[in-house]
Amino acid sequence: MKVRVFFHDRCFDGACSAALFSRFYSERIRNDVEFVFSGLLHRAGALFNENDFDGDENVIVDFKYSSSPKITWWFDHHESAFLSAADADHFEQDQSNRKFYDPSFKSCTNFMAMIAEQRFGFNPAPVADMIHWADIVDGALYPDARTAVEMKAPAMKLTMVIESTQDSTFVPRLIPLLATQSLANVLDAPFVAPLLPPLLERHQRSIAILKERTESKDGTLFFDVTDKELEGYNKFVPYYLHPETVYSVGLSKSSFRVKVSVGSNPWAPVEPVVNLAKICERYGGGGHARVGAISFDVTQHEAAKKAAAEIVEELRASFRRGA
Repeated sequence: MKVRVFFHDRCFDGACSAALFSRFYSERIRNDVEFVFSGLLHRAGALFNENDFDGDENVIVDFKYSSSPKITWWFDHHESAFLSAADADHFEQDQSNRKFYDPSFKSCTNFMAMIAEQRFGFNPAPVADMIHWADIVDGALYPDARTAVEMKAPAMKLTMVIESTQDSTFVPRLIPLLATQSLANVLDAPFVAPLLPPLLERHQRSIAILKERTESKDGTLFFDVTDKELEGYNKFVPYYLHPETVYSVGLSKSSFRVKVSVGSNPWAPVEPVVNLAKICERYGGGGHARVGAISFDVTQHEAAKKAAAEIVEELRASFRRGA
């Protein structure tokens, strides 16, 4: 029996969610299965290909809802979980007790652990450290920007590797280890450990580039690094460099998209009040109230720049009104 698990790719919480699901399913549903892990990325156009739903069970974790009858399990915590009102209605009418949603949770991993324990008798204790760090990483629950940027904990180093990889097979290879081993042991795996030194060096370079490129004004900083290979940059560096800022808007580019990242400073001197998911939804993106993103096709660079400029002005105007 094949269980195909679709997860939010290049995301620590996405990888941990897939790992937790596989462990839960093996322990509480059935253990005579083959898991196949498939990463999903937010991009312009269709997010799902119906032909990919080829498992005996098809699962989506930490990613948007699909109303396909082939999807048998779904877990998510993003405010922008539904592509349409019809999808939201479809979810509300589902009677399977296999599809779960709660945007109040900081991480999908922690949400799934709660559901699996309360409804299915799963014991999450052996992977408690992974669940704990998924909450910290996805919820930006670091005590300060310095902790987030220095990345001393194994989870932080794994996050950097996961977010930076261009190898579509890397995270699917990592997930079974996350399900069964400590984060420190996962980091020492032969296919993981050699990736770390060059990434740490790249991280230091990215700090220098962002310091040079970032403009902070009226509580909102902006930077454009589309001419650099920096899509996997540490998203807390701007707040480390500009602790006075409340919001950030960044433009980055990869082989398949131009990305507008919109965030808020977890350690801001004043409380962020703008719902960033709602702003991103207007441009076809989404996320959470405090962090969101929009993906444009690589041919839509100008449209991405225009959206970023509009969002920067909206956030700066909001800050001026509140000041």
